[in-house]
Amino acid sequence: MKFYEESDLPIYVQLAEWLENEILREQFKADEKMYSQYQLADLFTINPATAGKSLTILLDNDILYKKRGLGMFVTAEARNVILSKRKNEKLTTLVNGIVDEAARLEVQFDELIDMLKRAKAKNEGGIDRD
Repeated sequence: MKFYEESDLPIYVQLAEWLENEILREQFKADEKMYSQYQLADLFTINPATAGKSLTILLDNDILYKKRGLGMFVTAEARNVILSKRKNEKLTTLVNGIVDEAARLEVQFDELIDMLKRAKAKNEGGIDRD
């Protein structure tokens, strides 16, 4: 993973999102041990406190849980929590931005839907039929 210094997101937030992505990709499954803050710090050459903040975000969002003396582990509900959070926050924000921009550009609703369908087909390896 590469951190984007020009991003508006702090490194610890970028790292938390990367860890969420790893859970979504099932690189970490329910009740599996998560990297420690020191492992993350070594892996990405960052300060352990920065890595610790990333883990705290996941802990606070019920994506990870602590086992005293053993470390942090992925909760059974982690995947669903991440999916729900991203749908309700990130995706909603993106969609609202797209709808606002489409209105400014006078893009009709049907045209916007077609654009979304083409993007989805392209993402799924389909053929762009335009």
